[in-house]
Amino acid sequence: MHRYIVCIGSNYNRKENLTFARQELTESFSSICFAPELETEPLFFKNPALFSNQVVMFFSDKDEEVVRKMLKDIEQRSGRRPEDKKEEKVCLDIDMLLYDNRIVKPEDWQRGYIQQSLSAFHSSLFIK
Repeated sequence: MHRYIVCIGSNYNRKENLTFARQELTESFSSICFAPELETEPLFFKNPALFSNQVVMFFSDKDEEVVRKMLKDIEQRSGRRPEDKKEEKVCLDIDMLLYDNRIVKPEDWQRGYIQQSLSAFHSSLFIK
């Protein structure tokens, strides 16, 4: 069984899109838990729309590439389109941060809101 930590985020129809992501992830993966949802300022965007972000931990026997494709499929089904990038509109973004004990996105992993969310999982994480 592999451990995954992902972050879901949206700056457009935030409530609906995060609810959709939580439902899809819960249906797809076992032993899932969600850190509290956080509202954050946009990083690297001119668009001032706030983001809702939530860190999620789950376990799956599926390998990393299969899970990555599943996450991209959830993003697309939420309405995410390539042309939205120009408008800095993010219906749903799901970033894989951790696979087993390997940090997949070190820069994202160090962000304050990610670290704050990870503290909710502190008792079950053993990562430095």
